Amino acid sequence: MEMKQFQAESKRLLDLMINSIYTHREIFLRELISNASDAIDKLYYKTLSDGDTGLSREDFSISIQPNKEARTLTITDNGCGMTKDELENNLGTIAKSGSLNFKKDNEPKEDIEIIGQFGVGFYSAFMVSDCVTVVSRAYGSDEAWKWTSRGAEGYTMEPCEKEGHGTEIVLNIKPNTEENNYDEFLDTYTIKNLVKKYSDYIRYPIRMDVEKSRMKEGCDEKNPEFETYTENETLNSMVPLWRKNKNEITEDEYNRFYQEKFNDYEKPLKVIHSSTEGVATYNALLFIPARAPFDFYTRDYEKGLQLYSNGVLIMEKCPDLLPDYFSFVKGLVDSQDLSLNISREMLQHDRQLKVIASRLEKKIKSELESMLLNDRDKYESFYKNFGLQLKYGVYEDYGMHKDVLQDLLLFYSSSEKKLVTLKEYVGRMKEGQKYIYYACGETTDKIDMLPQTEALKDKGYEILYLTDNVDEFALRMMMKYDDKEFRSISADDLDLETEEEKQAAAKKVEENKDMLAFMKESLDGKVKEVILSQKLKTHPVCLSSEGAISIEMEKVLNSMPNDQKVQAQRVLEINSNHPIFEKLCSLYAEDKDKLKEYTQLLYDQALLIEGVSIDDPVAFSNRICNLMV
Repeated sequence: MEMKQFQAESKRLLDLMINSIYTHREIFLRELISNASDAIDKLYYKTLSDGDTGLSREDFSISIQPNKEARTLTITDNGCGMTKDELENNLGTIAKSGSLNFKKDNEPKEDIEIIGQFGVGFYSAFMVSDCVTVVSRAYGSDEAWKWTSRGAEGYTMEPCEKEGHGTEIVLNIKPNTEENNYDEFLDTYTIKNLVKKYSDYIRYPIRMDVEKSRMKEGCDEKNPEFETYTENETLNSMVPLWRKNKNEITEDEYNRFYQEKFNDYEKPLKVIHSSTEGVATYNALLFIPARAPFDFYTRDYEKGLQLYSNGVLIMEKCPDLLPDYFSFVKGLVDSQDLSLNISREMLQHDRQLKVIASRLEKKIKSELESMLLNDRDKYESFYKNFGLQLKYGVYEDYGMHKDVLQDLLLFYSSSEKKLVTLKEYVGRMKEGQKYIYYACGETTDKIDMLPQTEALKDKGYEILYLTDNVDEFALRMMMKYDDKEFRSISADDLDLETEEEKQAAAKKVEENKDMLAFMKESLDGKVKEVILSQKLKTHPVCLSSEGAISIEMEKVLNSMPNDQKVQAQRVLEINSNHPIFEKLCSLYAEDKDKLKEYTQLLYDQALLIEGVSIDDPVAFSNRICNLMV
């Protein structure tokens, strides 16, 4: 029998396909099942086009038969089959796809789905087998042909006998090696799992004889006897949940699907089920978990949606379908027209994928906005778990995504005593208020006690309390919301004074400029300025900052594991209406050494109020004791 050579540029191409294209050997079963499904679809299409009523969808199936003794795995379909020429053209030429030609030659039909497009999936069989035999008989033909190959050296063709139309592929599974266990591909349990994982939603039944055990009839239940029997079991569910009409699916079905598919013991907080046609045609079934996974905020967490092509799993996690700030979303996308590369395991980052990703982003945002508007309690539950990720999204990429996310953010309000949106804050700003004021700290209670809040509260201004490390970085990146600039209460200028107050303050500063300069000098470079504060009411002192780095940002950045330490340009503010100010003035006139001690003491107090560690706790304690004697 003549050995024919593959019609490819070189034998190297086949070797590359067998050994390099696919990273997981188990993929071969998905590819062969997909080819079988395509063959059935082609025949079913023919019955529709030709008006042949002799076949119905219920007549079609795919069979898998493992034989451990013979070390063979057989995949059989009753689809269109292939003629001698089709066998030679489709299997004798690498990357020649009959499915692709079929798709080009026929108008798209709603009920026809052709999965294979590149013609290389078949050759993945050589990853697990050292010989592949294909027996095929075309529909309407009396002839059957056998195609046999052991790999790159070529293939043989010969006539044979086959009952009925369709194709039978026999894989002679390789012997085990030290690195690879090929026996698993003859194990019914493994095959069932692979079908469930990759081909559960193929629209035709995939059947296999499975050995099972049962109690013998009539035996004593106290001393049961068991017998083994074989059952022809359907391995796939066939109908994807996401392709059903939403009105036909119950909440329990959604919840059960999510919990089983994504291994979560809790029900999802939100289900997003959408179907889109047009430029990008796809079905999406997305879930927002009720709680953040334990590793969500770690480097180990892997984002991504499952990606299907016509019900066939292509990627377990496709990260390109979700932006990082929506990485908490779990779910899947099933598309008929994604551009796939030859391996089906990697996606070309083409326009089609980007269109789907963009639409998913808009859909997720829309659903979150709807939850925020219509179910505030549920949204706040979501925000408790994933709000941090939204804030990171605002900050990353230099604020590129702030317009997408800014209306989804929540912050604790000093006046409302609850979480509020930026839109709600701006909507009730006082007449003449220029800024959106915020304060940073470990907890809302600690922030509420900061001296700087007094003046703002007296004027009836609302303050947003920021307790997460990323909060201030996110607001700084946003800069403005609705043309209102963000302003920290620890900034050096809150612009709270009237013109008269500013003139009176300037006069007092002029009168005491020498003392303030002396106090600054006595702190030996620890502060940029010592000034008289207009934001303090009952408290004697506070710290503010100038420039891009605030005191809170300094704390956050210096807590990171690196050798570079940053320091904000600190400003020590003294309340000129507090009794301590009169004491400072008298000390400047009578005892400058003691004024130095008081200045250092006030500076340490201001640091403690801000939650910053003081440089010398012992010296601070001694200064307190000196005041007591």
